[in-house]
Amino acid sequence: MTLKIHIDDSAAPYEQVRAQISEQARSGVLPVGYRLPTVRGLAESLGLAANTVAKAYRALESDGVIETRGRNGTFVAAAGSAAERELAAAAQTYVERARRLGLTQADALAAVQDALRAAYSG
Repeated sequence: MTLKIHIDDSAAPYEQVRAQISEQARSGVLPVGYRLPTVRGLAESLGLAANTVAKAYRALESDGVIETRGRNGTFVAAAGSAAERELAAAAQTYVERARRLGLTQADALAAVQDALRAAYSG
């Protein structure tokens, strides 16, 4: 997990943490079940107060992005319907395969668009 906090940004640090973790979870960079660092550990690595990270974690939990399992830690939660989760997993597998094949993002997207047109046009 890579987070970057920009002090000169107009967004509050907790909001930057929340937004970046949310985006990484949504995009699959942080897969479902990924164990997040402790509040204290993440705060130290980012140079933030623990309360700042705790506030971001509370917001993420409220949004259903993460779940806290007591002393076991905090994890990326499964979000959306089963169909949406399956689709996200398939998309992640496709992206990994396209990268291994050396395709550009544009080539990979064009292939998906062609397949969608073929499947939904008739």
